[in-house]
Amino acid sequence: MSEHTTNAALFARAQQTIPGGVNSPVRAFRSVGGTPRFIARAQGPYMWDAEGTRFIDYIGSWGPMIVGHLHPDVVAAVHAAMSQGFSFGAPTEAEVVMAETLCGLVPSIEQVRLVSSGTEATMSALRLARGFTGRNKIVKFEGCYHGHADSLLVKAGSGLLTFADSTRNAPSSAGVPPEVTRDTLVLEYNNVEQLRELFAGQGGEIAAVIVEPVAGNMNLVRGSRHFLQTLRELCTAHGAVLIFDEVMCGFRVGLGGAQALYGITADLTCLGKVIGGGMPAAAFGGRRDIMSHLAPLGGVYQAGTLSGNPLAVAAGLATLKLIQASGFYEDLAKRTSKLVTGLVEAAQSAGVPFSGDSVGGMFGLYFRANVPQSFAEVTTSDVARFNKFFHAMLDRGVYLAPSAFEAGFVSATHDDTIIDATLDAARDAFRAIA
Repeated sequence: MSEHTTNAALFARAQQTIPGGVNSPVRAFRSVGGTPRFIARAQGPYMWDAEGTRFIDYIGSWGPMIVGHLHPDVVAAVHAAMSQGFSFGAPTEAEVVMAETLCGLVPSIEQVRLVSSGTEATMSALRLARGFTGRNKIVKFEGCYHGHADSLLVKAGSGLLTFADSTRNAPSSAGVPPEVTRDTLVLEYNNVEQLRELFAGQGGEIAAVIVEPVAGNMNLVRGSRHFLQTLRELCTAHGAVLIFDEVMCGFRVGLGGAQALYGITADLTCLGKVIGGGMPAAAFGGRRDIMSHLAPLGGVYQAGTLSGNPLAVAAGLATLKLIQASGFYEDLAKRTSKLVTGLVEAAQSAGVPFSGDSVGGMFGLYFRANVPQSFAEVTTSDVARFNKFFHAMLDRGVYLAPSAFEAGFVSATHDDTIIDATLDAARDAFRAIA
């Protein structure tokens, strides 16, 4: 290691040519303070920074690495695809196989369109819903992040919880005119009474409701069954399109996504992260009668140069095959639950107010006494104490999300030895911040 390859040196260098030194805001460590770790490589449950320090990884590229980094089957699939060409700008058989796979695994999806990012998926799904219904208004929920399309940047989650003023029902980002978000209606997550009131007054004007059924961008917050079922009933009654944004929770909380866990059928579903296996890939799909409004069949335009990229499709298909193994999700959920239970016990032993929750391979850590049910409750967490805990864990070789408002992720390679090592580190860390 030379003086030019330390994390600090790389960060200083990056800030000369990249705004903030990073290509996605949360990576800058602005929320937690300190110097970002520049990652050089990863394998299984671990990643190593530019200085050679090894970390147990609990962000997993923010969800995609569900089978662990560099799984040999995924690597082999990408190598095989790469040998045939990187990108064609024309249809491929692999795209058809991916579409067939997604339709088979998520029963509500009758047809699907591949794109390259979650933002593309949600943006396109909303345009499609508006084109299908002929209406303009959309409904979203506080703390839910659906990508950085302008009309969705209102009380949004993810990095916007760190950087934006979310006290007003106004755009969460500079550069978004209020007129752009005029038709975006924002309600409290898990608030059924607000839902009923809104639909009673404006139901005939609403094109779509978009929701994270298991939110992961204001930390992990579960949608209640009553809340999601009410959404389904109201959208059906008023002719609005129900969009489940499962970019994060799809194939993370279970094989059929959150909608399979809840037994609720969405009209459109947005997917990403896991379906690319670490490569840039996403998708949106749903009812055939809605999807038929997409170009070239219908008048709703959507296109993408790298949509269905063969390398991303190869990585995604290999990952989707692996997660269909018998017992995969049962084992993943068991390990994630063991991690969260152990962290809660360690915090209690140290006298630190703390709670945790998990669904499948996603988990949430909250420096508050009870698991939050809404955006407002999430924001009452002790962020200063989380920041101390984050750095205490980082110093002990555990890489958690560098924000109190992000979910964490466990992979199939986080075995009992890895979980036990994490809990040993946590016991020391909680004592250090008590």
